[in-house]
Amino acid sequence: MRPQPVWRSFSLLQRPSRCSIGLRTIQTASPARVPNFAFAFDIDGVLLRASKPIPGAADSLALLKQQGIPFILLTNGGGKHETERVAEISEKLNVPLDAADIVQSHSPFAELVNGPDESSALENKCVLVAGGDGDNCRRVAEQYGFKNVVTPGDIFMANPSIWPFSKNFSDHYKTFARPLPRPIDPTDPKKGLKIDAVFVFNDPRDWGLDTQVIMDILLSRQGHVGTLSDKNGQIDLPNHGYQQDGQPHLYFSNPDLYWAAAYPLPRLGQGGFREALEGVWAATTGGPSKGIELKKTVIGKPYQGTYEFAERQLLRNRTRIFGGAADLPPLKHVYMIGDNPESDIRGANSYRSEFGSKWQSILVRTGVYPGGEPAWTPTTIADDVQKGVQWALKTSKWSS
Repeated sequence: MRPQPVWRSFSLLQRPSRCSIGLRTIQTASPARVPNFAFAFDIDGVLLRASKPIPGAADSLALLKQQGIPFILLTNGGGKHETERVAEISEKLNVPLDAADIVQSHSPFAELVNGPDESSALENKCVLVAGGDGDNCRRVAEQYGFKNVVTPGDIFMANPSIWPFSKNFSDHYKTFARPLPRPIDPTDPKKGLKIDAVFVFNDPRDWGLDTQVIMDILLSRQGHVGTLSDKNGQIDLPNHGYQQDGQPHLYFSNPDLYWAAAYPLPRLGQGGFREALEGVWAATTGGPSKGIELKKTVIGKPYQGTYEFAERQLLRNRTRIFGGAADLPPLKHVYMIGDNPESDIRGANSYRSEFGSKWQSILVRTGVYPGGEPAWTPTTIADDVQKGVQWALKTSKWSS
């Protein structure tokens, strides 16, 4: 399978669930007063840290709700369905939000269910989903519409010898592992399990098992688990024969190397797992020094496609607030508030909008940014999200 664009619409994810029980009542602005700007917020390190609200975050979102200023939560996090994640955030911040207000790193994967055409649709194909707690990501994929989802834990429980160092986790995998749709057949692997796409939805918890299973699939014949392609290492073929034998395509949803957690120093994220996998790939195949690439698709911030996806959702939210899309003034500015120079700031600075809006980046000091000269220079630096919102409102000459 070849990679396909995965950010055309948000329709598969929109199951709005207004989370208003126990939340403050917020009145939106009159349609007569339409702002020509909007906001995009990272979550971890900006609105929340270790699941606890950052001071000023709730008041900032409540103010924007009250003023009718559109915003979206644009995160490289994931591991849960949008409805579940936004319900948790609503409760923690005491601000009503729904599924249309959030874009997670793996949200665009939903578009691969049907694909751009019938031949590339993955709805009924067998896909491997790695990462996240238990089988949460499998359940997210199924809510997106994938009907045949396998996890590395399923494969391990059916074949513990595939990665013997995970035996200490057997009791954990027993709680969610399912029988394989087709068992791995050691005598004739082509009759057994075949994987048609590999998705890393969220940070893997068992890096060793997930690395081994993904490597096996990438080196296989046409995705048949337990096989090894004869084309691997053939120097007369493109990429020295690697990933040239019908192997499934590999998708990553989050490039962040680090993220802000409860520990005072940043912790490795999904980008750390990707770098580790790339290192194993290079050690196995010869890697870039031999002209061999790990072919993959990476989405999430700072990539252009993810920002395109998010802006279209912002525009839909704007229409939802004010109605009459044809009569609305153009969206001129979007303020991206984030704590990670490599994703939030780089993405906003690099983004080129098809709608003509200008994205301005605001870097806050409450997350992974340690201070000093950031790798990507933001439009401005603020102590926290509240200060960032205040700066943006003043810059836009918006009076409340």
